[in-house]
Amino acid sequence: MVSPGILLVDKPGGITSHDVVSRTRRAFGTRKVGHAGTLDPMATGLLVIGIEGATRLLTYIVGADKTYTATIRLGATTSTDDAEGEPLTTANAAALAAVSDERIAAGVAALTGAISQIPSAVSAIKVEGRRAYDRVRAGESVELAARQVTVSRFAVLRRRDVDGAIDLDVVVDCSSGTYIRALARDLGADLGVGGHLTALRRTRVGPFDVADAVPVDGLADATALSPAEAAARVLARLDVTGDEARDLRHGKRLVGQAARVAALPAAAIDPDGALVGIVERRGADLKSAMNMPEEAR
Repeated sequence: MVSPGILLVDKPGGITSHDVVSRTRRAFGTRKVGHAGTLDPMATGLLVIGIEGATRLLTYIVGADKTYTATIRLGATTSTDDAEGEPLTTANAAALAAVSDERIAAGVAALTGAISQIPSAVSAIKVEGRRAYDRVRAGESVELAARQVTVSRFAVLRRRDVDGAIDLDVVVDCSSGTYIRALARDLGADLGVGGHLTALRRTRVGPFDVADAVPVDGLADATALSPAEAAARVLARLDVTGDEARDLRHGKRLVGQAARVAALPAAAIDPDGALVGIVERRGADLKSAMNMPEEAR
């Protein structure tokens, strides 16, 4: 029997997130596998994978903030806002020469903090039931609504002046739902030269770091985090007695116990170290919002 768990995988470029899910299914011998947030085929880095009952935890991970490293090329735009798209415009030499470090810093500052961002048209957002990227590839024009996102850090690590362009190596800390391709597009537009993404790597999802991830060719020997360990990293931890664990699993409330946890929702963990489920406040009580399947002893 396959044990539930959360697996951290370092996705290489050139394959889809679904490819990683498929390989994980084969490696672990189960169909019940999901992930907490897609990476484009061009992108590399951290995919958080749920296996068996731990897929229920992905709901609590997908909205976590994230860190990316990326390379933004100033001086050209593409149809997809990244290097995989068709070239659309190219800036002239005079416009590029006018892009000073000070102007870049001002443009980056304007895209830092709480901002309104229009996602790239080539995204996984659904428009009338179909993914935006499917509509674009079918030749349709797609206009997505702006959304509020938070970019808590947008820092230029290095500037490289290359032939006919400027490459910026950057690091971004952001809320879930932020499109780094859109940051590249918007920075280039602000500077009047256009911009797109040439490299993207996700290095962190909430408390999970790519340094702890396994490569896709190491899946057969990979060890997943237990549901309890993973949940306690993402949420507050509530240690419960055997009786309390039984009550939560049977849908009963822990009466008057909400004050036991500083932050909610919380991961309820039984005396054996197993994750009972995720509890939420109901007045002064605690009640399971999600129960894990009870692990075999």
